[in-house]
Amino acid sequence: MRRGRSEKTTLLDVATRAGVSAITVSRVLREPEKVSQDLRRRILDLIEDMEYVPDQAARALASRHNSTFGVLVASLTNRAFLSFMQGIEERVRDTSFRIQYANTHNCIEEEKRQVRLLLSQNTAGIVLGGLEGIGALSDLIERANCPVVQVVDVGLKTPGTVIAVDHIAAAATATRHLLKCGYRSIALIGGAMDERGRRRTQGYCQVMQEAGLFDENLLQSENATTTTQMGCRLLRRAMKLRPDIDATFCQNDDLALGVLFEAQRMGKNVPDDFGICGYNDLDFASVMEPPLTTVRIPLFEAGYRSADIMIRCVEGKAMERQVINLGFELIERRTTRRLPA
Repeated sequence: MRRGRSEKTTLLDVATRAGVSAITVSRVLREPEKVSQDLRRRILDLIEDMEYVPDQAARALASRHNSTFGVLVASLTNRAFLSFMQGIEERVRDTSFRIQYANTHNCIEEEKRQVRLLLSQNTAGIVLGGLEGIGALSDLIERANCPVVQVVDVGLKTPGTVIAVDHIAAAATATRHLLKCGYRSIALIGGAMDERGRRRTQGYCQVMQEAGLFDENLLQSENATTTTQMGCRLLRRAMKLRPDIDATFCQNDDLALGVLFEAQRMGKNVPDDFGICGYNDLDFASVMEPPLTTVRIPLFEAGYRSADIMIRCVEGKAMERQVINLGFELIERRTTRRLPA
C-alpha cells in the first residue's frame, strides 16, 4: 500500500520492503556500480513504486557534497551552449550525479552570486562555461571546496583547470580563408560582445589590417543574443554603409543562416558573388543550401571533458591545474569559393 501524501516514505521503509539494509539502498542511489544488477533493479523498482524521494539536504550533510554539478552558462537559449550541455549530460547520464544549470546573462554580479550559492550548497563541482567575470571570480575559485572547471579562451589567465579554445586564431583562420578565396570587402557580423565575441573580432581585425583592407564600417554587431533575424538585419545595415561587401565572417552559424537568406533576397549568388563563413558548425550547417563553410568548435567534447574531469576528481583522482586546448577546424563547404588547387 502506498502512503498518504502526509506520510513521507523513508529510506528505511524501502530497505525493509526489499529485505536489505539501509546502507544497501543508499549504495544503489549513490554508487550503483557496487550493487549487483538484479538487486539494483529490484530496489529501484521499489523506490519508484513506493514514491521514495531522497532527502538531498540530508545527503549533503552526511557527505562531502550533494551529488550535484553546477553548470553556469551565459545563455541557456544559445544553440552553441546546447551542444556543450549535451556533452555534460552524456558523461553524467550513467552516474549518481545530477546537473543544476544557471543562466547568467553575461552579468558579472550574477555570475558571482550563482557561484557563491552553489558553494554554499556543498556542490560536488562547478563548470563555468565561458563567463564574463572570470577575473572577478578568481578568489572564489581559489577558495572553492570542490573542483571547478572553466571553459574559456586559451589566452585568458585563470586559476584551476581550463578547457580552452583559441578564438582569436579561429577567427583569423576563417578570415584568411575568405581572403584566399578572392573576397576583399569582408564584413564581420557579430552578436553579444562577450569575451568570446571580442576575441573573434580581434582575430578578424588583425587579418584585415595585415591585408590593408580594414574598415570600421565593415564591423556590424548588436549586443544581444544572436538570432537568424539578427543576421538578416546586420547584413542590410552593412550593405548600406559598404554596398561593395562581397563576403561575411559571422560569429555564429545562426547569424550566417540569416545572412544567407538576406543575400539570396538581394539576388546575390552564393558563393560566386558573395561568400559566407560561420562559426561553431551547428547541426544545420551541413544541410543548408548551400551548405555552410564554418569553423568547427568541439562544443560537445568541451562539455563531456568538463564533466569527466569533475567526476574523476570527486572519485578521488587528483585534479591537476592545466589548460586543455581543444583546437578548432575550418570546415570548407559551398558558401565559399573553392580554393585553387
